[in-house]
Amino acid sequence: MSSATQTETERAVLRANATFYRAFSEGDVEAMNAVWSTRSSVACLHPGMPLLVGREAVLASWREILGGRPGIPIRCQAPTTQVFGETAIVYCYEGPENEAAHLVATNVFVREDGAWRIVHHHAGPLSIPVAFRGTSQLMN
Repeated sequence: MSSATQTETERAVLRANATFYRAFSEGDVEAMNAVWSTRSSVACLHPGMPLLVGREAVLASWREILGGRPGIPIRCQAPTTQVFGETAIVYCYEGPENEAAHLVATNVFVREDGAWRIVHHHAGPLSIPVAFRGTSQLMN
């Protein structure tokens, strides 16, 4: 969907999604903490890992992934958004800068105090990497 046909709500969800990927890419634990919901139940499925349920477990995993590193340069490619009232889903491909995406992800957001906060992240491997097509979202 081109940005010209997106609603303001869809653009706001994509900005929240970009904030998530910027925190991931920059290794910013505080920003990662801020993008996750504080009131709704949260869950996360990292590739090849068991399901994590609950804010403490999810954020502990991000502290472990991001801690002590300068960041993991990851790109969100071809984000697609669906909005259902106060809930939104972003589907995208994940991969390193300028390389084929090797993961597919689903990010679920809820509107909380006027801001979109993530409640679920699920990334899994692709059987065939998707070539970078110049439609990436890293920063908002």
